[in-house]
Amino acid sequence: MLTKVYGSAVFGVEAQIIVVEVNVDKGIGYHLVGLPDNAVKESNYRIAAALQNNGYKIPGKKITINMAPADLRKEGSAYDLTLALGILAASNQIEHKSIGKYLIMGELSLDGDLQPIKGALPIAIKAQEEGFKGFILPEENAKEAAVVGDLEVYGVKNLKEVIDYFDKKKPLRQIKINTRKEFLQKADFPEFDFSDVKGQESIKRCMEIAAAGGHNIILIGPPGSGKTMLAKRLPSILPPMTLHEALETTKIHSVVGKVKSNGLMSQRPFRNPHHTISSAALVGGGSYPQPGEISLSHNGVLFLDELPEFERRVLEVMRQPMEDREVTIARAKFTVTYPSSFMLVASMNPSPGGYFNDPDAPVTSSPMEMQRYLGKISGPLLDRIDIHIEVAPVLFEKLSEERKGESSIEIRKRVIGARDIQTRRFSNLEQVHYNAQMNTKQIREFCVLDDASKVLLKSAVERLNLSARAYDRILKVARTIADLQNVQNISTLHISEAIQYRSLDREGWLG
Repeated sequence: MLTKVYGSAVFGVEAQIIVVEVNVDKGIGYHLVGLPDNAVKESNYRIAAALQNNGYKIPGKKITINMAPADLRKEGSAYDLTLALGILAASNQIEHKSIGKYLIMGELSLDGDLQPIKGALPIAIKAQEEGFKGFILPEENAKEAAVVGDLEVYGVKNLKEVIDYFDKKKPLRQIKINTRKEFLQKADFPEFDFSDVKGQESIKRCMEIAAAGGHNIILIGPPGSGKTMLAKRLPSILPPMTLHEALETTKIHSVVGKVKSNGLMSQRPFRNPHHTISSAALVGGGSYPQPGEISLSHNGVLFLDELPEFERRVLEVMRQPMEDREVTIARAKFTVTYPSSFMLVASMNPSPGGYFNDPDAPVTSSPMEMQRYLGKISGPLLDRIDIHIEVAPVLFEKLSEERKGESSIEIRKRVIGARDIQTRRFSNLEQVHYNAQMNTKQIREFCVLDDASKVLLKSAVERLNLSARAYDRILKVARTIADLQNVQNISTLHISEAIQYRSLDREGWLG
């Protein structure tokens, strides 16, 4: 007898329906076809033990299972439950009239318990699009999948619960979530706050500008000056995620199985990879491509601490994704694209010893050593970072102050105000939402300068020998500074402040 059961595979951040055709006929043998990987091939051992431990068995007949489309490689153990129910239905051990209305996924333990799967959210979205009545999956993934409306989601603990449901012995509890209500309830404030930072007012100003315009920023300073502390607090002043951004971000984290059991992500991601990371782990890839750190930080912050310690070739592969805000990974048989619209925050010491060219520093480095150290970072990569700022050590008088600094809540209000201005400005542009995303054409349209500003910028470009990309970055940052002041036209004050934030372009900045 032939039975069809439905599962799904995830490619990139999109899912595709997999039809599992199970045919039980006269003879002996177990044949699984349709390009399964080793984890799928091994499923027959898990299925046999799980069925036996729950009072069922694999029939002693010829079983042929085809996973269509047969030319797509099937990976992982999430098809165990799909295959097991297909075998039971094809051998008439369970009632199966309605089994084709459901999309079924889950990894089986030997006792029939279900283990969580990856990619539950994109699979649920695809199930809803394809018109399935419901989605049956492990209990740990149920809230994640229930984010999708108009789809019955059933979280189950073990194989027996699913069998009893189709045999109409015991109903399953449908998981329902009011997505918007849940999202608003969980949108609490991040644990780190700028009020904890003593001194560093000019750096806080830079972080505010970066947050307001979505600009990349690099902090250069000696050890203990507060670079990491400032970077960790940047998400606390970014605008709260919209529901659309939360769904986008959760989809990516779902693919790698990093979504917590409470479903939709409500906080902007903050990713802080170690400097030994490989290029595939940073931008995504592998034999069977997975999202990298730049995609896991989509709609959030990617913090690269001690930037020159990263391998140069690893950093260079970020250049294209930083411009295009997506990364495309091509393989012989398929291509996947992952979104990567993130804010880059990098930090670095000014020299191998960690200090500026200061005779009083504990460790001194010559200007040549400092220049060689900075040379580990390519000019094209630095060009893609809008704001370069020096972070000086905090004086004792500031550290010992009892008075707290301005809170993240107050700074965030100004950032949200500036972002609202940008939202109205770019309302007719589908791919642009804030100033850092503007291309050259949009910069010319929205960053119009008066004569005095042109003269000032021309002088800076010639004196600092700035590239065309650095010129555009200055205009973007100046536009953001004007937005923070709720001013329509860019003035010389905005241009001069933006020029100050190109420290690494200034000759002799090392002192």
